[in-house]
Amino acid sequence: MKIFNKNLTAIKCSVTIGWLLLLSSCNTAPERVELSLNGTWQLAKAGLRDEVPEVFPSTVTVPGLVDMAMPALDAQDSSYTDARYFYKTNFQLNHKDYDVVQLKINKAKYHTRVYLNDTLIGEHTRSFIPTELDIKPFLLPEYEENELIISIGCRSNLPDTVINGFDVEKQRYIPGIYDDVSITMGHKPFIRDIQVAPNIDESNLRVQVAIDSEVRDTIEIGYAIKALNSQQVVVEGIHKVAGSTDLDIADFIVPFPNHSLWTPENPFLYELTLKTAADKKTTRFGMRKLKTAGRYAELNNETYFMRGTNVCVFRFFEDENRADLPWDKAWVIKLHNRFKEMNWNTIRYSLGPPPKMWYDVADSLGFLIQNEYPIWTFLGEGGFDTIQPGITSDQLASEYKIWMKDHVNHPCVVIWDAQNESVTDTTGLAIEKSRAYDLSDRPWDNGWSAPARKSDFIESHPYMFSRFTEEGRKPKEGGVRKELFKWGAIEPFTNPNNLVPAEDGSRYENANIINEYAWLWINRDGSTTTLTDTVYLNVFPEAQTGEERFEIFARYTGMLTEYWRAHRKAAGILHFSALSYSRPDAPRGQTSDNFIDLTNLEYEPHFLEYVKPAFNPVGIMIEYWAMEVKGGEEIVFPVYLTNDTNKQWSGKMRLSLKGEGQEIELLEVSAEVVALSSSIDTLSVVLPDLEGEFELVGTINYEGNEISSIREIELR
Repeated sequence: MKIFNKNLTAIKCSVTIGWLLLLSSCNTAPERVELSLNGTWQLAKAGLRDEVPEVFPSTVTVPGLVDMAMPALDAQDSSYTDARYFYKTNFQLNHKDYDVVQLKINKAKYHTRVYLNDTLIGEHTRSFIPTELDIKPFLLPEYEENELIISIGCRSNLPDTVINGFDVEKQRYIPGIYDDVSITMGHKPFIRDIQVAPNIDESNLRVQVAIDSEVRDTIEIGYAIKALNSQQVVVEGIHKVAGSTDLDIADFIVPFPNHSLWTPENPFLYELTLKTAADKKTTRFGMRKLKTAGRYAELNNETYFMRGTNVCVFRFFEDENRADLPWDKAWVIKLHNRFKEMNWNTIRYSLGPPPKMWYDVADSLGFLIQNEYPIWTFLGEGGFDTIQPGITSDQLASEYKIWMKDHVNHPCVVIWDAQNESVTDTTGLAIEKSRAYDLSDRPWDNGWSAPARKSDFIESHPYMFSRFTEEGRKPKEGGVRKELFKWGAIEPFTNPNNLVPAEDGSRYENANIINEYAWLWINRDGSTTTLTDTVYLNVFPEAQTGEERFEIFARYTGMLTEYWRAHRKAAGILHFSALSYSRPDAPRGQTSDNFIDLTNLEYEPHFLEYVKPAFNPVGIMIEYWAMEVKGGEEIVFPVYLTNDTNKQWSGKMRLSLKGEGQEIELLEVSAEVVALSSSIDTLSVVLPDLEGEFELVGTINYEGNEISSIREIELR
């Protein structure tokens, strides 16, 4: 008896062999075995023909992308069109005693074909969801070596009937098996899928399980819930379901009193293990619920303000410094911990799903994920229905359902995001056709299209600085701050209310997430991007160096963050984008991220200085937008304190003037702000009779840290 996989050590293999021999000697059906096929595969490149190459000249890591091949198969600037790539590996299995042998390719792009022992056993044109195939009929007898070949194509050759991940800001759609590949062997009744829907209000779980039985007898499903950290069993029992010769769906309730809630601040995880007479499967979950409530979101029935960022992993895939970082678990953990340091509790995985391991990390470290499918079109080009007219709502719903199934048990995933910045009826129809699959009934976001339901989110992208992209468009009299920031609240804009208003003229009163704003991107070398060249020329001509531009970016992104948070017009404020590409050389990029060292995940220092405090759970905003004022004058302005926590904050609020080598204290007052609210104090100060460049600074202390709001002013 032999089980072999090149990624398992000899010691691990011998342990597995001994375990199976012991079960066999007791005439007991062997338990489920899950084997990873991740590792080094052979790789070949061919044209669009279906024939498998005879020679595989390179090796490549799975998961990864084809640009990681050694030796390289393509030029570094390849556009990846009109080609197929063939991955090959060999494995041996002792599968004789197993009823089911299932191959899972968690994600591969684009257009997957699977060959086993010279036979095409299946294909999958969809690129952002798993491929699962039963391979037992195609396996060679035990002890013999099986040859597995997975062929993938290029985005340009996909049929028009599937989502292809179009992104106008991308240049290279690099193919690859970019997520895990594994084999699962089990015995019937075989547990294929589990969905867990936590109900914190009724203190129970709804469990739906798909079982491949082929028996008519009653099936007993044993269940046990463990706390992940302690591995202590907290609930166990048995559910019975009538068997059939088809796939059975068992749907039952598990009482779960005295559970701990999952939150970003306390990401408490559980494991649910289900067991039939011959199979066992485990999934992780967390007890949590997120829904909309008026303007805001509620997490576990309490108002919860989302502060966060975006990750564009498919853009990052084409970054010249990417290497194998997206698949390095230690790096991914460190990345998310760096996000925690920025006071972020939410991430939009924007324009497509990263590898599944990223969701495990977000579960464990505690992030709310807005999970976005890779659909984006331009209004000016006719929209989604013009760019991909072959997509129907039925076909798209089928993609959504498999995408949902892959992520449905992750507590981090709290919003299904159907698309980005697109106006179309297709996605809304597909949402309603697929929504019922999610037993937790999470809210959806439908990009710039009309929300499917009142309980869903809408997204706003109020890019204030985008008005300055026109050549020669300078700020109006009084300066850029007085033009952009109004005394008092502005409703978030560039959303369905502006772009697809309701036929009766009413507003969509859905909870709003501002998940993009600013329009001030700077490449990692300090240069401007194609979208910000004219912005810096028109508004900040004095910024001649990368260091000066970095500081402007950070100061104004901090101001915008303070502004949108203080006025409480949105359920969430998500900066764009903490991880993306940086393309300062031709073909230049449109956006960028905020790291200056990707390997060590070092933020640009000004970003930490000005943006981190703007996202502090208790924040401060000086609502003063004048850029010039006469020395000796009295100025009157509001100061906002914003409290996202469930505890009241009270302390001292100080105003000072810094500059010309001195710091002048203007006033100090007692201040407070109740939990989950914002307060306004109108302050009056007389400025010193001075001339020069100064900073007006408002400061509070939060948990030992000084949190400041800063406005540059010129006294004249």
